[in-house]
Amino acid sequence: MSVQMPVLKQPERPKKGSRKLLSVLLLLFIVILAVLFFNSSISKISSIEVTGAQYATVAEVEQAADIEVGEAFFGVSKERIENRVRALKPIDEVVVEKRFPGAVKISVKEHPVVAFEIGSEGNMTAIMSNGTNVTAISNDVLLDKPVLSGWAKDDPLRMDLTKQLGKISAKQLSDLSEIIPYPSKAYPDRIKIYTRTKFEVVTSISVLENKIEALNAVIETQEPGKITMLLADTYVPFDGNSTENMETDQK
Repeated sequence: MSVQMPVLKQPERPKKGSRKLLSVLLLLFIVILAVLFFNSSISKISSIEVTGAQYATVAEVEQAADIEVGEAFFGVSKERIENRVRALKPIDEVVVEKRFPGAVKISVKEHPVVAFEIGSEGNMTAIMSNGTNVTAISNDVLLDKPVLSGWAKDDPLRMDLTKQLGKISAKQLSDLSEIIPYPSKAYPDRIKIYTRTKFEVVTSISVLENKIEALNAVIETQEPGKITMLLADTYVPFDGNSTENMETDQK
């Protein structure tokens, strides 16, 4: 006698309409969450910190960055902020960090100050390695930087000089007291340098970086005198009267 097996029921397939409705509800839920998030304070810039600015003010950096507290945190690009701030003349390098939630840190590195100029009214201007003039912070900084005298602000050689001074170490730069233009037909970029160790140096802007080590060697081993460093290098010591005259010229 044969027994008839019961027929197994096929599982019901989910209706397509239900699946679409679930997808729409999920999408709607995500949209609502996104709207709530981007309208909440957690998605806004809550603080802007600027570090490293000395001659460019914090206000100038923030204005160049063109961002404000309360602006959308994810709506600002680090690269765009860096490019804007780097356009400020005193600024050499910029790094922007965004830390969620809401913190933006702008770290700047300025071009080094390599010299100073004293105006006709006695006001002092600091000169950066890229030729930018900025207001000096304190008269005390004159102790370790040379003073540029007799230079026209639009003189291209002045720009070349500041670039060369930027390549010289702070220790080497600290002995240079005054630099004046001293051109000749053979050397249009010739300069005269007075040092704090009472040497008078005649050289040119184009060879200054290469000659500075030899100059230091002479200063460290010889008595004050006149040093010429051009195509050939010469050294002549001062007598007593020459030293006094040089000190008067520097004053």
